[in-house]
Amino acid sequence: MITGAALIGAGGLIALVGVIVSGSAVASAGRQWIRDQEMPPSEVLKHTWDQTKAAAAAGSAAWQQHNGVQSTRA
Repeated sequence: MITGAALIGAGGLIALVGVIVSGSAVASAGRQWIRDQEMPPSEVLKHTWDQTKAAAAAGSAAWQQHNGVQSTRA
């Protein structure tokens, strides 16, 4: 019984060390990936949001034109 508990404790400790090492490696790789980007993430988000708004406006205009709906926007 004591041997089993010791083995479970040792296994848990090894797993914890593995999670810590893996987590730090993933965090380091993520920081490196962000540093290597041509644009900072905030600029990428702004650009993507502008594309999303333009696509939504174009889709809305096409739907309204196809269905003969008058635009209520000025």
